[in-house]
Amino acid sequence: MIRTFLVDDEYLALNLLETYAQQVPDLEIIGKEKLPMKALECLQQSQVDLLFLDIQMPVLSGNNLLKTLQNPPLVVFTTAYTEYAIEAYELNVVDYLLKPFPFERFLQAVQKAKQLLNARLAGNSAISTTTPDFLSLKVDGKLVKVFVDDILYVEGLKEYVRFVCTGNRKYITLESLRNLEEQLPSQLFSRVHKSYIVAKTKVSALDGNMLEIGAVKIPISRGKRDEVVAEIFK
Repeated sequence: MIRTFLVDDEYLALNLLETYAQQVPDLEIIGKEKLPMKALECLQQSQVDLLFLDIQMPVLSGNNLLKTLQNPPLVVFTTAYTEYAIEAYELNVVDYLLKPFPFERFLQAVQKAKQLLNARLAGNSAISTTTPDFLSLKVDGKLVKVFVDDILYVEGLKEYVRFVCTGNRKYITLESLRNLEEQLPSQLFSRVHKSYIVAKTKVSALDGNMLEIGAVKIPISRGKRDEVVAEIFK
């Protein structure tokens, strides 16, 4: 069971989150709160696996609440505003739900969180032993440390690759996507196109044959759509 906490200062939105969560057998709702300061107190005292968190709230915004937590759970932002998307990825949230969102979109976020939790439980030791927490890249004559959790996607550029990371950081280095596909943990990354590897938990939506990571659209190879949907959204 995924211990789940819901925070939204709007009564109807909070009730909708609860209704959605009650339909997912894997979720155990251990609390819900309208007041962000009270929610912060509860979160500091409770063991929470997954937090659905509104951003625009009085006194303490959702993003500032998240920054306050010393050991934050997995977080899904719920908001009516698009302008917080970049900061959301910098905070390494699981997903970013734009209100009003249907149950199917809510379920996609839950599945991404479940996938990441399973990777941590069953793959924490496996990931740490088979892959490092970071990659050392040669960039412009320097050796740069790029943390795996910060990678949004990797783009192939013939003999080079470009890493696009949180905080709008980009690194180009001499490497091949084939080698990276073997180095990056398959629980967290997927080769969706001959020119792209994406971080599964950073994908926010699917639009036709395009994956969305923030404002960027990434193509899926012809014939791989069903495989990618099953891997990332289920």
